[in-house]
Amino acid sequence: MATWQDVDDVVAALPATERATAYGYRAWRVKKRMLVWERPLRRADLDALGPDAPQGDILGIRTHDVDERDELIAAMPTVFFTTPHFDGHPAVLARLAALPVDILEHLVRAEWRRAAPKKVVDAHPELREEP
Repeated sequence: MATWQDVDDVVAALPATERATAYGYRAWRVKKRMLVWERPLRRADLDALGPDAPQGDILGIRTHDVDERDELIAAMPTVFFTTPHFDGHPAVLARLAALPVDILEHLVRAEWRRAAPKKVVDAHPELREEP
């Protein structure tokens, strides 16, 4: 299961990425677009999720669209979830300690391919498709 070091390693393996901060928390991006970010649950999130609110570290992950987000939640509800804050946004939240590293890598690479400048992606054909 994933750790913050795994997130660092997965993103650092991709060209034109960097670790940054967003709202005082860890964030990883390609150029200026966030790929993944640390996303502690806020009071409104806890109120919305109620007693089933996850404990521990939470990772925000940009998805292609809301449908992909919903598919992830349906496929792995013990890993992925959302809150009303993300209604209509292409992003999913993940319980970091429950997130398999290979799934993390797949999601980060897919978003990197969509978000990175075309010439960066084209310069790295080994990263254009999933292994």
